Amino acid sequence: MKKIKIKHSIAMTVFCIATTLTQSTEACTRALFVGTDAVVITGRSMDWGQDMYSDLWAFPSGIKRDGAAGAKSIAWTSKYGSLIVSGYNAGTADGMNEKGLVANLLYLAESDYGKPNNETPLLSISLWAQYVLDNFALVAEAVDALKNEPFIVLAPVIPDGSPAMLHLAISDEKGDSAIFEYIDGKLSIHHGKQYQVMTNSPIFSKQLALNSYWQGIGGLTFIPGTNRAADRFARASFLIGAIPKEAAPHYITAVPKHDFTNQAVASVMGVMRNVSVPLGITTPGEPNISSTLWRTVSDQKNKILFFDSATSPNTLWVPLADLDFKENAPVKKLTTAGGKIYSGNVATNFVEAKPFAFLPANP
Repeated sequence: MKKIKIKHSIAMTVFCIATTLTQSTEACTRALFVGTDAVVITGRSMDWGQDMYSDLWAFPSGIKRDGAAGAKSIAWTSKYGSLIVSGYNAGTADGMNEKGLVANLLYLAESDYGKPNNETPLLSISLWAQYVLDNFALVAEAVDALKNEPFIVLAPVIPDGSPAMLHLAISDEKGDSAIFEYIDGKLSIHHGKQYQVMTNSPIFSKQLALNSYWQGIGGLTFIPGTNRAADRFARASFLIGAIPKEAAPHYITAVPKHDFTNQAVASVMGVMRNVSVPLGITTPGEPNISSTLWRTVSDQKNKILFFDSATSPNTLWVPLADLDFKENAPVKKLTTAGGKIYSGNVATNFVEAKPFAFLPANP
């Protein structure tokens, strides 16, 4: 009886934390898969309360950028080219660079980036993911550089009127991972291959505590099924750990080229669809439950980005090897906003375009 009461108490605590800390966030999920044969794949879903007019952009190396935050903006020149998915064509929401580093921005209501000082350069949050893609090939490199806080993040209001309260997940072709959050004005970094999943509220350390409870229950016994961030975290954690780490003998014959990487891409896409929210579903008073607009699955071994729009019957993909990322190559765009439909390898559908202006932030 005592054990039952203790378990009940823990369960109620978990429930209370999960329900009270996920009331004011938009929803997204990121999951990292590592299999045999050096297969590394990162999936993410983008859940938002309205159309984000997202397009795909190919940025070459050698682009000179600044932090879009006034006279004290940090400045840099991109070392690596990248393929990104834009949000409102005002910032980089997701992407992979030519070295296989993936960056995913997700909403976090608890974000607090601190206040500017007179010394540290500034960076608009619209460029946070792009800064990482431009400058680093490996997660460890990014962690070593960013832990010294070379800039202060400024968060402007995004085009839909929402505050830009975000946290960042990155992964590389070796399966390394890191989560970056600004809490109470201080940068928190969780670095290690064990950090495979990220959703939204609560902050990452509390998500880990919540997930440890569900791991104790076991995903085959019971797994939470709502669209709340804590439940998606538990579900994605179980599923990304449960999908096969090598070729599945009962299914590999149905996979293109009978290739394990293609099987793993399909498995990760299945995980991302499992934690997605059907288009058009909203919950009054709970903006944290928003429709999934699109999903990306990044094959970091072969440098192929898969894009799966909720409004398209097809999945498209872009092998980065089919794009030109050399210095002085043109910026190119694939318009996916407005109901454009593609399928298969769409690298040849990219056209030269003027780069969008990253959303500025005022100090």
